[in-house]
Amino acid sequence: MFGGKIGTPEIILILVVVILLFGAKKLPDMARSLGKSARILKSEAKAMKEDKDKDKSSAPADPPAPGDESAAQRTIQAAPGDVTSSRPVAEPTDTTKR
Repeated sequence: MFGGKIGTPEIILILVVVILLFGAKKLPDMARSLGKSARILKSEAKAMKEDKDKDKSSAPADPPAPGDESAAQRTIQAAPGDVTSSRPVAEPTDTTKR
């Protein structure tokens, strides 16, 4: 079907087509946004790795017993970022006003 190698004429043709499609003014903006996206992705990956390492090093030695009253109160969260629906576990779920 197609040749196995891409030479200089093919690369030049591809570049000309890209310039014609997107225009010379749009290419620097596209390259800038691509670089910005790559930096954001890199920083997020680094932060996730640091969080993972931090979680491993700070694991509790003895978890509290299930019926222990001195244990910290847990919070149930319905959706990430939704602070209005967060409530303590011990709180009744009945939200009607009496």
